[in-house]
Amino acid sequence: MIRFTSSTFSIDAAQDGTPKRTITGIALPYNTEATVSGGQVVSFLPGSLPTDGKNPKLYMSHDASQAIGLVSERTDDETAMYFTAKVSTTALGDEALVLAADGVLDSVSVGVNPTKFTFNDEGTMIVEAADWLELSLVPQPAFAGATIEKVLASIPTSDEEMSNNTETAPDEPEPTEPQETEVSETPVPEVIEASTVFAQPKRKFDLPTPGEYLAAMHIGGTTFDNVAAAARDYVASKQSAFQFAAGDVLTTDTPGLLPVPVLGPVFANLNQQIRPVVAAIGARAYPDGGTQKTFIRPTWTTHTSVATQSTELSAVSATTPVIASNVVGKTTLAGQVQLSIQDVDFTSPGSMDIIINDLMGQYMQASDNLAADGLVAGAAASGATWTVTANDPSSLISAIYTSAYNILLASNFLPDHIFVSPNVWQALGAQLDVDKRPVFPYVGAAGLMGVNGMGSADITVANTFNPFGLNLVADRNFAAGTMVVARGAAIEFYESIRGLLTRDEPSTLGKVMSYHGYASLFVADATQVQKIALA
Repeated sequence: MIRFTSSTFSIDAAQDGTPKRTITGIALPYNTEATVSGGQVVSFLPGSLPTDGKNPKLYMSHDASQAIGLVSERTDDETAMYFTAKVSTTALGDEALVLAADGVLDSVSVGVNPTKFTFNDEGTMIVEAADWLELSLVPQPAFAGATIEKVLASIPTSDEEMSNNTETAPDEPEPTEPQETEVSETPVPEVIEASTVFAQPKRKFDLPTPGEYLAAMHIGGTTFDNVAAAARDYVASKQSAFQFAAGDVLTTDTPGLLPVPVLGPVFANLNQQIRPVVAAIGARAYPDGGTQKTFIRPTWTTHTSVATQSTELSAVSATTPVIASNVVGKTTLAGQVQLSIQDVDFTSPGSMDIIINDLMGQYMQASDNLAADGLVAGAAASGATWTVTANDPSSLISAIYTSAYNILLASNFLPDHIFVSPNVWQALGAQLDVDKRPVFPYVGAAGLMGVNGMGSADITVANTFNPFGLNLVADRNFAAGTMVVARGAAIEFYESIRGLLTRDEPSTLGKVMSYHGYASLFVADATQVQKIALA
């Protein structure tokens, strides 16, 4: 789940003295990028949140045990999703309205579960569809742009006011004057808190450098107390960002996180956020809403036919159509980790933050690997072979055009992608002509002329390779020697990310956490996905 929190708050009393008990405002701005604390950038497209279906519940501070109403109206345009929420007539609902009127709860936070999304070239997660699960009143803003515009309410705040308030006496109703209290909007950083983390702004702490820390230790007294307090505040902020944890991780497993003063983040030795295959073909939501173990994906086996009628009143062409009923299953991708409470409390930067983000990244890699394996398994053999020989790309040209010919002949479509493993990507880039000039030159480099016309390449970005106009997708999850020419629309990837599950273990002072999702890869037409052999 992803949660967004809004700011800016104003109040209008009900004009007629009746308790309307509604909240209206902006739940979510569209086409606005925001960054998850782990570094993932997310943006929601217009229409990505539903305006119909089951109404999201209204909570206090994302606590399902403190439900106070429902979102009663949802409308959107190209800029944002707007809402009206009805607060129930309960003691907790009255308390929420009082806190809102006092400016204590001056923001809303919307909880959503993305069901269809892709990643652009910059790594931004573009959400096309999502389930809107809940809306919460919260005290701290964390995402700029979504706002509460007004609260309509007329509730007594004490027993004395109820007895003395002649304006609401049933026998002598008198009109009340509208009152409006405005709380100015405070600029806040655009932050999306992920999963079950409450959407709250990240506090800023001035950290001492190692030299400052040691110098303050030498000086002692108040100077050292202040520097040590800053370090403790930073550690506390990291631990409060993720108040959950999870095979078994103890402080002895994370010695690089334990020293004081605080060290920098763990070096990223794997680009976990990039999914080349999934990004190339796109991720789709399951058609059944994710409620069934399998689903049917129909494809043509035999088309109808049309032909020239030989003579008048003679029988015309007639072919019985056949549509295949393909059963697509769902693969569960999951991982878990268990942490000791000491590892959560003593590490800095907080081990929870680091490990949870790594677990999410590992899910990304596992789902891309599933897509890569399914693509290769569903491809048809083109019958073509590329004999990798330096200074002679003739075999390469023949193999690619043989595959393209097979696709065109079978479907009347042309290919638009070529999927390769890293070693094939290397071999493509190393191809030279008889004069030892690159077959695929980097034509964007200053002073380098593209003397060959077979395509271009950029060694700094793998997917800018376009041999013969095909979009090249290089992925480490392909087995060595993989080379597939394909029409991307013939490959379908379905996914439902379910997110984090956590459990405390009081008997062992531990925390267990798991992350899971479901994914499927379906090749709709193998004739449009052609494998090339390497020799």
